[in-house]
Amino acid sequence: MTDTQIDLLKTSMDWTKTEMLSSAVFAFFGLLFLLASYGFWQYGKTDMAKAYVIPMLVVGVLLVILGVGLIIPNQLRLSGFPLAYNTDASAFVASELARVEKTMNGYSTAISRVFPVIILACAGLVMVVEAPIWRASLIAVIAMMAILFVVDTNANARLGVYKGKLLHAEQQL
Repeated sequence: MTDTQIDLLKTSMDWTKTEMLSSAVFAFFGLLFLLASYGFWQYGKTDMAKAYVIPMLVVGVLLVILGVGLIIPNQLRLSGFPLAYNTDASAFVASELARVEKTMNGYSTAISRVFPVIILACAGLVMVVEAPIWRASLIAVIAMMAILFVVDTNANARLGVYKGKLLHAEQQL
């Protein structure tokens, strides 16, 4: 293997490990939401505090599922990189580029359109809704969308760097 080949394989593996770390951040925040739900359940005295129990529980479960659900495929992909690269480096780079492009398009839609619209809609509704359960639910959704926005924006930036390295490797193969 040449230095370029070793660098590309290492870069792909490092990027995947970093994605697993981002996924763990989702799971971590999910656990924090679960702890918050428990805290509101145990110590909430007002109607508003009690209203946070279910929304925080739901958001926490969703974030844990998302985090773990993204870690597992990346772990499987990570173990298959060396074999895929050694079998056919050009096909490996092409498949990674296709996956990166598809993922970046998804991030672009989510980051620039979906998350902001959901956050704005929920923020607008918080101002007009009176029921504590609805307010708590809307605030929990805003918090979840903010976490998704920050982590996905960071992941998209890393993905752009990875795509550049893949394009450079494609030219050298």
